[in-house]
Amino acid sequence: MTAAIPDTSAPTIAETVRAAGRRFAEAGLEAPERSAQILICGLLDIGLTELVLDARKPLDVEAQGRIASAVERAMEGEPVHRILGRREFYGLELGLNEETLEPRPDTEILVDAALPHVSAIVARRGGCDILDLGTGTGAIALAILSKVAQARALGVDISEKAVHAATQNASRHGLEQRFRAMAGDWFENISDSFDVIVSNPPYIRSRDIDRLDDAVRRHDPVRALDGGPEGLDAYRIIAQEADGHLAQGGRIILETGFDQHDAVIDLFGDHGLECLERRRDLGGRDRVLVFARAASQAR
Repeated sequence: MTAAIPDTSAPTIAETVRAAGRRFAEAGLEAPERSAQILICGLLDIGLTELVLDARKPLDVEAQGRIASAVERAMEGEPVHRILGRREFYGLELGLNEETLEPRPDTEILVDAALPHVSAIVARRGGCDILDLGTGTGAIALAILSKVAQARALGVDISEKAVHAATQNASRHGLEQRFRAMAGDWFENISDSFDVIVSNPPYIRSRDIDRLDDAVRRHDPVRALDGGPEGLDAYRIIAQEADGHLAQGGRIILETGFDQHDAVIDLFGDHGLECLERRRDLGGRDRVLVFARAASQAR
C-alpha cells in the first residue's frame, strides 16, 4: 500500500497561528498572539508543547474550516474562551454556557484567600462545609475542593443552566461526590449552616453596564454582572442573611469591585460581621474580603 502524500500546499499549524495573530492584532484584540494560540490549540485539542512540536504539521480541510469560522467569530468580538466553550481556572478546565460568568484570573485571589481558612477548619473539625452563592460554573467551590480533600460544597445559582454547567464541571474533575449544585435565589432554599460561605456576586453598578468592554457586555450574562444602582444589592442580601447560615467560627469570603471595600465592610459591620482580611488582585486593586462574626457576636 502506498503511503498518503502530505498536502504541502495546506497551511501548517504554525502558519495558521501566526496568520490569526496578525488579524487579531490588526483588529486591536487584547494579547493577539496568545489569543490565537489559545483558540487554535483549543480547537485542535492540543497543548502548547504539541503546538511547538507539531508546528510544521499541515492542517486538513476540516480543521482549516473550523479555525477560519472561529477566527471570524473572534474578529467580531466574541471572547476566545466563549468560542471554545471552556476556560481554565485554578488549574481546572471548566465548561461554560450562555448563563455562566466566564471565570477570570482575579477571582483566583478569592480561592487563595479561602484555602487557609478551609484548611484550618478541616484541621480543627475533620471537614468543612462550603456554600458557594452564585456558583456559575462552580469555579470557586470546585477549585477549593480540588485542593482540600476533606471539604464539601453546595453551589447555588438562580440559573438552571448554570447549575447544569457546575454539575457537569464537578463530574469532569471527579468531584461530584463532594459537590452539589441547586437552583435558588441566594439563601431562599437554604436551611443548613456552613463553615465557609463564598461568593463572587454581581457588583457592577447598573449605570456602568453599558460602559463595559464589548466582550463582557455582550457575552457575559447581565444578571451575573448587574449589582444594582450602587453595585451593592447582592452584598446587602448576603450581609443580612449570612449570619443565620454561618457555623460557629465560620468565614464569609467575597469578591468585590475595586472601589467597594469600604462600603461592603460597613454593610457587614452593621450586621455584626467584622472584616478579618483585605486582598488585592493582580493589578493591585481591592478585590477580596474575609469576614467573621465580631467578637461581641460570637456564639
